[in-house]
Amino acid sequence: MSLRPLPAKAPASLLREAKPLKALFGEARRLDRLQQLVETQLQPAAREYCRVASWRDGILLLIVTDGHWATRLRYQQRRLQRQLQAMEEFRDLGRIQFKVQPPEAPRHKPGPAPALSTRAADNLHETAQGIADPRLKAALERLARHARPAEEG
Repeated sequence: MSLRPLPAKAPASLLREAKPLKALFGEARRLDRLQQLVETQLQPAAREYCRVASWRDGILLLIVTDGHWATRLRYQQRRLQRQLQAMEEFRDLGRIQFKVQPPEAPRHKPGPAPALSTRAADNLHETAQGIADPRLKAALERLARHARPAEEG
């Protein structure tokens, strides 16, 4: 008996049909809707720094990516809570928590090594000729071999 793989499904249909994915997609849509509602009550400058992380058991957790804005939002917490409680989605809001979480710094990915000009390679080769240490001389000559061809102009 051989097993045949199931036919591939489009991602959109997977999100609608598979129960775990459907639940995850539904939660993402719910958080996106809550984010939009919270943004209507935030100062325009604060919106880019504040994200809804969760909303359960009467506690709204907001992730703030800048400590300065977290402090400002904490000072405005009562006003923000009153305004959100006026909305149907947040009628049971008992507390707002702010968590400062700076964005991850992009990891440095080394790019290609800079090209070595023919002139620099010649200088390295000349320098290697005057070096007595065989290991250093060999290293300089290896470096000199990495020269790019002379550019025609």
